[in-house]
Amino acid sequence: MSTHTTDSLDAEPLLQATELFKAFGLTEALDRASLSVTAGETVAVMGPSGSGKSTLLHCAAGIMKPDAGSVRYDGRELTTLSDGERSELRRTEFGFVFQFGQLVPELTCLENIALPLRLGGMRRKPAEAEAEHWLATFDVTDAAHKRPGDVSGGQTQRVAVARALVTTPRVIFADEPTGALDSLNGELVMRLLTQAARDSGAAIVLVTHEARVAAYADREVIVRDGRTKTGVLA
Repeated sequence: MSTHTTDSLDAEPLLQATELFKAFGLTEALDRASLSVTAGETVAVMGPSGSGKSTLLHCAAGIMKPDAGSVRYDGRELTTLSDGERSELRRTEFGFVFQFGQLVPELTCLENIALPLRLGGMRRKPAEAEAEHWLATFDVTDAAHKRPGDVSGGQTQRVAVARALVTTPRVIFADEPTGALDSLNGELVMRLLTQAARDSGAAIVLVTHEARVAAYADREVIVRDGRTKTGVLA
């Protein structure tokens, strides 16, 4: 389903995680795991439950630090940045979509989408105008003034995708973005996410265990027992 070409395999990586180790107590979550993503590329990270794929995403996104290994983004080494610097990077250049949306329940859907812009210092009216644009793009304008608990799961996830895209990130990290949806809503969310990323030139790191979701990617990275191997999707 992806239109990105394999020429990206020869391009300089925008994001590159190399030989990552991460343990939780005596349990090794990552064991020399690696991942590279070029600008505009969608990479599916696949593997069984407990294989380490979400831990790989969290380390690549700077949410957690690996115990060893390197994560470089646009020439910067994420593992040596301060917590504040990594937080700033996640707010300005990375977007996130999680399985259950993780919207702020006390805010309306409009306010949730505008929130990253408000945190970046944008005034309320222009931030909400931008949020309204994304609500219209994803056909959820009727949810604008409702709270997440008052709309359907499919609408909630579309709002979550809009929130991830509102800052025009260079990399979108999507962790099982369709895992809580039925197949129809899941396909809709993936079409909207990948089309919007393509339009803006954003890369996507997509964690999934579903082949139909991985089919939207240009390449797949398989994670088993904390180790990775790569392939090109047909």
